[in-house]
Formats: sequence, C-alpha cells, structure tokens
Amino acid sequence: MPPPEPRSNTRSPSRSPAKAVGLPQPADAALSAQIARYAEQADKGASAFDAAYATADRLVGAARTAGVSSDAWVSAQVAISALESARNDSVSALASLDTLYVQRSNDVADGQAAGGVQDIDAARSAALALVDQQNDRIDALKARLPQP
Repeated sequence: MPPPEPRSNTRSPSRSPAKAVGLPQPADAALSAQIARYAEQADKGASAFDAAYATADRLVGAARTAGVSSDAWVSAQVAISALESARNDSVSALASLDTLYVQRSNDVADGQAAGGVQDIDAARSAALALVDQQNDRIDALKARLPQP
C-alpha cells in the first residue's frame, strides 16, 4: 500500500485566513470613523483638562495653608470643580466607547458583525488611561487642601 499523500497547507479560496483560524478582523470604515470620533472627543477633553489644570494647581497652592471655607480655599475648590467639568469630553468618550465595545462584542458573538472589537478596545484603553490620569491629578490636588 502506498503512503498517503501529504496534506497541503493552502486554504480554499472561499475561506479567508482570519475566519478560518478565528483571528480578529479590523473595523470597517464606518466603525473606524466612529471610533476616531470618540478618540478625538477624549483628546479634546484631555486638552481642556490640561488647560484648566494650571489654574487649579496655582489656586490649590495658594490655599494650601488657608483655612477651610476661606476665600482662597473656596477659590481652589471652584477651580477643582472647573477641572472636573473640563474633562467631561474624556469621560463621555470613555462611556461611549464602553457601550460601543459591549454592543460590538455582542454583535460579533451573534454573527451580526465581523471584527472591530480590538480596534474599539484599543481606543477604549487609551481613553481610560486619560481618565485615570485625570482622576489621579484631581485626587492629588484635593489631597493638598485642608479638609473640613
């Protein structure tokens, strides 16, 4: 009996390599545009936060030795509130990316969409890093102020 012929490593043309082995697929153009909009929104929030941070940092420094409820302390608290408001675009973009991630993951699992989950996750991770950094900076400012 002759030995069996070796198997070929070629795939049939009807099966794409990504689908054949379960590799992640990139986002389509519409999803890529949506992800880019949210990433830009997060960056816009980061820019607004950075612009407001210098003022908050200066006012917190001035209020560091002031008493609670003094004019300097109140001014610092107002500046911190403005800082939290300035980052709204970053927080909103993160929430939108979280929602988009869940929706797309469900659609891919249900066979209603193909790919894009990793693209969303990358943008979501970047937005989360911005928001985490903003949280840390706000917490550091608050820690420098006398507490009631």
